[in-house]
Amino acid sequence: MKVYRDIDQFHVKKPVLTVGSFDGVHLGHRKVIDRLKEIAKRNKGESVIFTFSPHPRLVLNKQKGSLRLLTTLDEKIELLEKAGIDHLIIFPFTKEFSELSYTDFVRIILVKQLNIHTLVVGHDHRFGKDRKGDFEMLQGLSMAFNFQLEQLDALMSDDIRVSSTKIRESLENGTIDRANKHLGYPFSLHGKVVEGQKLGRKIQFPTANIEASDPHKIIPGFGVYAVKLLIDGTAHQGMLNIGTRPTINNNADHRSIEVHLFDFNQDIYNKEVELKFISRVREEKKFGSIDGLRTQLELDKVNVKKFFKTLK
Repeated sequence: MKVYRDIDQFHVKKPVLTVGSFDGVHLGHRKVIDRLKEIAKRNKGESVIFTFSPHPRLVLNKQKGSLRLLTTLDEKIELLEKAGIDHLIIFPFTKEFSELSYTDFVRIILVKQLNIHTLVVGHDHRFGKDRKGDFEMLQGLSMAFNFQLEQLDALMSDDIRVSSTKIRESLENGTIDRANKHLGYPFSLHGKVVEGQKLGRKIQFPTANIEASDPHKIIPGFGVYAVKLLIDGTAHQGMLNIGTRPTINNNADHRSIEVHLFDFNQDIYNKEVELKFISRVREEKKFGSIDGLRTQLELDKVNVKKFFKTLK
């Protein structure tokens, strides 16, 4: 996959293109991507995704502080490459660009600069200033500027429309199984191992404290999870607790992320790691004593190890 941050460098014959944030690159997005690739192959063209950086809400200051992302830009690039896209355009989103009408966006950028052959959009596609661009408007533009247009229906799962918003809600509620099902892969988080309060060591449950690589990365709801931690490309099984921390940190909503790895005794401070959330074991609890906490952690460890054995 070729990545462009300057559309002046884009020279592709018969671009079959779609536009969007593609946060999560979930199964709904994958439906669009698969169709994009099918059309490109049929017309001897090439598949193109047009996305933005930074996220529009960061520029427009609409609920900026509450922005929570399923994927960082680096994670999105990796997922799109795995999906088999030929070209990815990362367009700089600015306030000036946000003032561009949808007609001008299509005419100036998609048609004049990119010379699109086909535009594929999702069922709820809206774009341009004040999000006034819709499929009805696009139909007129496709005839005026001579490009093909196709709109896809929503992907449904368990009678729920698969969307980034629904997946965020599942993660906030701690329903990892549903989030993973709609993503099509285990929700992951990249970050660094940082110094913690080292309370876990005192009760024989040392933990690695993770700080997410992006402060806007969504952190799942409070509770204990079965996870895999990738260190230098090697996956280690463990259990993870997400809770509150008395001191401020850089994670979204200042949540603490503490993972206890099984059969592991290495110094990994300052290591760049990747967390894969497999399932939630239980909700967060408060304990009246250290002994009560230790007893619960021992039980959690047994349950998580049993869970991982069922996956083999």
